[in-house]
Amino acid sequence: MTENTIKTTSTDISDFSLSKNMEDNTMQNEQIKNLSLLKLAAFENHPFRVTQDADFQKLVDSIKGNGVLIPAIARPKGDGYELIAGHRRKFACQIIGIEEMPVLVRELTDEQAIIAMVDSNVQRENILPSEKAFAYKMKLEAVKRLPGRPRNNSSQVGTNFRADVLVAENTGESRNQIQRYIRLTELIPQLLQMVDDKKIAFNPAVELSYLSKEQQKMLLSAMDAEQSSPSLSQAQKLKVLSGQEKLDEDAIMEVMCEPKANQKEQVRIPYEKVKSILKKDMQPKELEDFILKAVTRYQAYLNKQKTEQTR
Repeated sequence: MTENTIKTTSTDISDFSLSKNMEDNTMQNEQIKNLSLLKLAAFENHPFRVTQDADFQKLVDSIKGNGVLIPAIARPKGDGYELIAGHRRKFACQIIGIEEMPVLVRELTDEQAIIAMVDSNVQRENILPSEKAFAYKMKLEAVKRLPGRPRNNSSQVGTNFRADVLVAENTGESRNQIQRYIRLTELIPQLLQMVDDKKIAFNPAVELSYLSKEQQKMLLSAMDAEQSSPSLSQAQKLKVLSGQEKLDEDAIMEVMCEPKANQKEQVRIPYEKVKSILKKDMQPKELEDFILKAVTRYQAYLNKQKTEQTR
């Protein structure tokens, strides 16, 4: 399959620009090519997921009707190309059955590619906390590796700039918030997934990231036992105890058993006491509905007995 090539300038593509702090000599002799999807490899360690949600379906419908209107962005790599931006467009084309798509080809260093990849994705809506966390971390490390930047200092970049300030550019986030998102990468996968699922709030999750991996595993067991997640004050206590080397299983359970503000009372029934009368492999929602119906019918039975006794 031949590659149709069009020479263009940087002003032809409105959805892509490198940081103003980066050299722009890579923008010379850019080309838009119609490339086979087979030649487009995913970006290495790409932190953003392609989710088949309502927005993705709109993209599929748009490409079905109009084709790919905005070229993807890639850089030459090996015998093919590495996608910088356009993973969702590529997947949509695969679903539809389109075999090639327009791609802006640009020569980029590893650091420039990472920065461009992050900048082209963070403006999207509905980005998960874990996606931001790993994307910001990748960009921070890339910024610190740029020519002329000190490598051994985690925050300073030159005299007047900090690396996290440069990472925060065009994201709508403060440098402190960037650092807080990056802290989430220290969570074990199970806890980080709970942050994405909104089962753990963002601020407590940042505090929990300071616990060791072993302490996080113990916390996960305690959360399962208590069927609750830590509040901000509980997470802060756990962090302090961890820093004092006083956080063990007993300490974690003691903190998790503390009453939370505005906590609603819950009724807990050990599964061992009811498993003999339940169907096997009942889902949690099905089990809840079963118990509520049983309680409602039993209450109706008691009311009926009481009525008959007063006649």
